[in-house]
Amino acid sequence: QVQLMESGGGLVQAGGSLRLSCAASGSIFRLNVMGWYRQAPGKQRELVAVITSGGSANYADSVNGRFTISRDNAKKTVSLQMSSLKPEDTAVYYCYVEAVNTWSLRQGDYWGQGTQVTVSS
Repeated sequence: QVQLMESGGGLVQAGGSLRLSCAASGSIFRLNVMGWYRQAPGKQRELVAVITSGGSANYADSVNGRFTISRDNAKKTVSLQMSSLKPEDTAVYYCYVEAVNTWSLRQGDYWGQGTQVTVSS
């Protein structure tokens, strides 16, 4: 199994910054794509940013230029630096990884428990 531990959510004023981090642990042979999704009240979960094991990143148009995703393959972590935050960024943010299991060598999708980000106007 794979466990994801998120940290870094909270309350911030519009224009401020926050940094989210997620650490993966467990029976991990390899981590492929890692990333962040978010879900606002009454809305579907949406992609925020993802990054491949080689470091290629993709961002939602709504956050491009304001958010930066990074990963540390040795530490099995992925982070999201969020700047110029807007009230519409308010949501629960979920860490996501594609992990190959050590024993089965099968890839599975794993989600963190979510961390609340609230941006006040």
